[in-house]
Amino acid sequence: MNADNPLLDFSDLPRFDLVQPEHVKPAIESLLTAGRELIARLTDDQTPATWADFAGALAVGLEPFGRAWGIVGHLHSVNDVPPWREAYNDMLPEVSRFYADLGQNLKLFEKYKALRDSAEYATLSVEQKKVVDNEVRDFRLSGAELPEDQKPRFQAIMEELSQLSAKFSENLLDATNAFAEIVTDEALLAGLPDDAKQAAKTAAEKAGVEGWRFSLQAPSYGPVMQYADNRELRARMYRAYATRAAEFHDGSSKPEWDNTPLIKRMLELRREDAQMLGYDNFAEVSLVPKMADTPDQVLAFLRELAAKAKPFAARDMAELLAFARDELGIVDFQPWDAAYVSEKLLQARYAFSEQEVKQYFTEPKVVGGLFKVIESLFNVKVKPETAPVWHEDVRFYRIETPAGELVGQFYMDLYARETKRGGAWMDEARSRKRMAGGIQKPIAYLNCNFSRPVGEVDGKLRPATFTHDEVTTLFHESGHGLHHLLTRGEELGVSGIHGVEWDAVELPSQFMENYCWEWEVLQGMTAHVDSGEPLPRALFDKMLAAKNFQSGMMAVRQIEFSLFDMLLHSEFDPAGPSTAMDLLAEVRKEVAVLIPPAWHRFPNSFSHIFGGGYAAGYFSYKWAEVLSADAYAAFEEAGDPFDATVGKRFLDEILSVGGSRPAIESFTAFRGREPSVDALLRHSGMIAA
Repeated sequence: MNADNPLLDFSDLPRFDLVQPEHVKPAIESLLTAGRELIARLTDDQTPATWADFAGALAVGLEPFGRAWGIVGHLHSVNDVPPWREAYNDMLPEVSRFYADLGQNLKLFEKYKALRDSAEYATLSVEQKKVVDNEVRDFRLSGAELPEDQKPRFQAIMEELSQLSAKFSENLLDATNAFAEIVTDEALLAGLPDDAKQAAKTAAEKAGVEGWRFSLQAPSYGPVMQYADNRELRARMYRAYATRAAEFHDGSSKPEWDNTPLIKRMLELRREDAQMLGYDNFAEVSLVPKMADTPDQVLAFLRELAAKAKPFAARDMAELLAFARDELGIVDFQPWDAAYVSEKLLQARYAFSEQEVKQYFTEPKVVGGLFKVIESLFNVKVKPETAPVWHEDVRFYRIETPAGELVGQFYMDLYARETKRGGAWMDEARSRKRMAGGIQKPIAYLNCNFSRPVGEVDGKLRPATFTHDEVTTLFHESGHGLHHLLTRGEELGVSGIHGVEWDAVELPSQFMENYCWEWEVLQGMTAHVDSGEPLPRALFDKMLAAKNFQSGMMAVRQIEFSLFDMLLHSEFDPAGPSTAMDLLAEVRKEVAVLIPPAWHRFPNSFSHIFGGGYAAGYFSYKWAEVLSADAYAAFEEAGDPFDATVGKRFLDEILSVGGSRPAIESFTAFRGREPSVDALLRHSGMIAA
């Protein structure tokens, strides 16, 4: 291998200080060649179907390729400049082809089946058995049992789907970045908080224009919708946001960014993929490696939740409309009024605003508070460390035992940038495994899109301030990170988040969100940006009282997305006369209380299911909410959110076991029973505490 290529340096941390787009092609090509040679060697009749000679050797042998391509994918997400986009897209078809070939390699499949049926299987560790079982299942899902004459078509489907998914995300990013609302009259910005105006002013200066520049990125778009008194400004921003990557070409958009044909094509290909594998629809394929068994079970779960939540949502909506009419004089209520009126109602009812709260959540305190929670819960230490990074904003940390032994490391990239995809996510840089010389320690990426620091005091940059929602997001992604970093897994296939059912992956992340509502936690992680005072108890009590403000509306919104996704991949016919928008309209009729305008193109920006891995899996958020609320209830029952016994049990039975056993077994080992929906309904204010 080329010693001069930093992508091929697996000695320690990724070489973000050295790696360039031109390194991608030679590195990935050399690793693909090495991977193919390894597979040829391991599928040879001379290689025995044992763990050491075959299954273990394959996992270890392909790991460098996974790590290198992971770095490329990561840089494509956080630094989507033309050279990186080109380097990623150039190799994507070949990488997709390799994975498709791998999944259909009958000789590999036969070897795994031979290992599973051998006398050795009984002697394997729990983790090793699970790896073998998962591989046999995944080969079936990858078309390994297809007749030879059908495999090229199946492979072509996989390749095209991965290209369409990448293109969907790129179109959305380009469409998001293309729009700018320039305001030159400050009077039109009435109601907007100072920090939002400052950020818009800075953005205008950067772009070389007069006045204030607003974009469709969350830190810019959100405050306008929530606080701007000017209704026309909100309406324009809303329309631009709602029609991103759609067929409307109104100056900032381009026809080639329209995701509509991509959606139709992806649905057709997913259906074809399912039918080739002998399933009725893609939802059935998607559920094979998940906790839920059938699309009908998921639909029944969602509809049961909808039936319980909709009366609360209808009440929320009626209150909103009445307040808009009686207090704000808005008689023709529109969706672009929703966030604005909600904020005004929140302030009127609970006498506080999110903006007021935001001033207390300064970045150093929030990050310090998060680390303290992690340390208290799981008996570890989090310390800053140095490492090569992809942007000056990025921080790097290590987690260690009280005795100073390294457990894992992670990068934290908190601020929004134009070259970074939207949302928040955790990804892995390296997984834990046992090696001849000891244990390889895991490394994770935590990515968010928060506002960066703006303005100075006494010549020093003011710290960034986060909304309470953003703080919750940070805790959420950290939960994913802990699942990856605190694993005790020693086999790559089930270490950390690997092998965990998709609808259980959100359990640790949603569990961590609960700590954002604990008074003793917030006392330690708040300091007013100007005075340095911690969050006052009176303000916290108002936040607590407002916690379930519009929880009914929020619940049905998530159920709407989940139902749409599940029906789209189970009952909808992409070749039929109806469109995805028609189906969404039917779903809304069933569960929604706030109906967007007919021109709203939500599916065109629904990245989770078209640009990420959540196809027929978006319900996982609601499913895991049930699990996480019930898991947190164990601490509530103990009377202490940091109860050492319960914390240790959560670490031992859920976080550390990773994917080494079914998630339901991990949950029942922790809780002593099957999950119950009651804790979620109680936390959401839909049944009495």
